[in-house]
Amino acid sequence: MAMESARMRRVKKEILDCRNDKSSNISIDMIDDNPYHLKGTFFGPEETAYEGGRYDVDIVVPESYPFQPVKMKFITKVYHPNISSASGAICLDILKDAWSPVLTLKSTLISLQSLLCSPEPNDPQDAEVAKHYMTSRESFNETARYWAQIYAGAPGKGGGDASAAGKEKEAAGLSESSRAIALAGLSEEHVNKFVDMGFGFSKVVETLSRLNYRGDNAKNITNERVVEKLLE
Repeated sequence: MAMESARMRRVKKEILDCRNDKSSNISIDMIDDNPYHLKGTFFGPEETAYEGGRYDVDIVVPESYPFQPVKMKFITKVYHPNISSASGAICLDILKDAWSPVLTLKSTLISLQSLLCSPEPNDPQDAEVAKHYMTSRESFNETARYWAQIYAGAPGKGGGDASAAGKEKEAAGLSESSRAIALAGLSEEHVNKFVDMGFGFSKVVETLSRLNYRGDNAKNITNERVVEKLLE
């Protein structure tokens, strides 16, 4: 019981400290008034593909905190080598074996913010995204920026409406197939080439994504290899 009481005091102090710190632009709020289930929020770092996006993180504080790391995963979908594009799971050493009791909820969220600046593609959470990052950085940045606009409310290149309603309106302007291609970081020209051969759209998008048929890397993959994979 004493351990739980110490955990409660520590978590409440950290939430209060974060609210009083106006410079970090990081917030921590309880979910359903539960001090051990929290939502952390921060903005995408400047001069990155995530700039202007608002990112929410689900935080679960374990019973033995701070001697055991908190559990964190992104609620907001993020296109990043160290974050699962499907589940939001995060590959970061301080959330595992490099955790220290001196770390706080706020400092851990700041580390997540820094991870958006400095991906570690050699230790990925999402292998397909890591391949995209390593083989075609420009194409990767375009896809990450598109995800930031659609899912995190980041403004487009020309500014514009960054609200959720504005983003829904923008996404609605794209056909369902065009949106799926953009979210996968693929080229409509490449996808249509194989769809025109008679292969199903979803199968083509899945296969080209798996092969990392993107940007300059597409030149290294023959049509024969793609067709072979499509026929599997």
